Amino acid sequence: MTKPVPQPGIMQIKPYVGGASGIDGMSNVIKLSSNENPFGPSPLAVEAFQKAGHALHRYPNTDHASLRAAIGKLHGLDPERIICGVGSDEVITFLCQCYSGPETEVIYTEHGFSMYKISALAAGATPVMVPERERMVDVDEILKAVTPRTSLVFVTNPGNPTGTMVSRADLSRLARELPDGVLMVIDGAYAEYVEGFDGGASLVEKFPNVVMTRTFSKMYGLGGLRIGWGYASAEVIGVLNRVRGPFNLSMPQLDAAEAALGDHEHVERCLRENTRLRAWLAEALAALGVPSDTSCANFILARFADADEANACDDFLQSEGIIVRRVAGYALPNCLRITVGDEASCRRVAHMIGRFKGVTPATDDSNAEEGAS
Repeated sequence: MTKPVPQPGIMQIKPYVGGASGIDGMSNVIKLSSNENPFGPSPLAVEAFQKAGHALHRYPNTDHASLRAAIGKLHGLDPERIICGVGSDEVITFLCQCYSGPETEVIYTEHGFSMYKISALAAGATPVMVPERERMVDVDEILKAVTPRTSLVFVTNPGNPTGTMVSRADLSRLARELPDGVLMVIDGAYAEYVEGFDGGASLVEKFPNVVMTRTFSKMYGLGGLRIGWGYASAEVIGVLNRVRGPFNLSMPQLDAAEAALGDHEHVERCLRENTRLRAWLAEALAALGVPSDTSCANFILARFADADEANACDDFLQSEGIIVRRVAGYALPNCLRITVGDEASCRRVAHMIGRFKGVTPATDDSNAEEGAS
């Protein structure tokens, strides 16, 4: 009997593994492994989600018009050029499904989000990884990797798990120098954590080959609902909507996301606290001999002497009920990615890494306490 054969590329996929959420034998843990907002979603989003529960027998609308209008109003974008998906992951999947396939190549960078490779393989394309330079995206390396088969280029900005950023000038140069027909996708999952950064929207307006993706999972604290969106030319959005399922987002998702957009005070508070505590945590770890690059996201990429020390530190933290993220799968075996939690969590993880290193944290407590709530 002939067995069913999956499409080319499928069996090369290593399924995505999310950050751990529990430790065997422990009921009270500090989870700093998935870059979740420690302050949770807006109360307005929670209220909207609860209200939506009274209409679960109704189908949601298929065009997401109200949410797209709210996104467009907040960011000054054309709602007709916005597509909503089950997280930005689904928009990435649409892009690979529509613009790549057998005989094409999809470029991503050395420490880029693993879903780029997975989505490319799922579409039958060949993923092409290019090196970064000191955990920074290198535009020249990307351009060197482009061939006549290149269809998509993915750039995470700010980076995950690095936290580093590509300048607007470098992104503009990349968009300008890519051959006609190659789409550049700027994945801005952490864009809200950079004050004054539009996530690449202005580049979408300037270059027809640029696409921007965003999410409600990070700053808006709605990771459990899985809501994302993308912005591109009308032509690209028209193509993506042809493969989007008619009811890919539920009513509770749509209502909660729209309500979250309206709570500016909550977003401002989350940004303020993340900025403050991120700086404090980076300084505290540096004082312990654990450096990190300047992060533009809601996590710190802590660097250790080697993979053995990073793994030993992770084991020690787990023994103390703290979960962070190993990132060897992102070619960073000597690093641990640590989400910036609330103040108590930041102090706890710094204290425990200090114990692991045999060093007492030497930080200015007043900096951590300033603005605490």
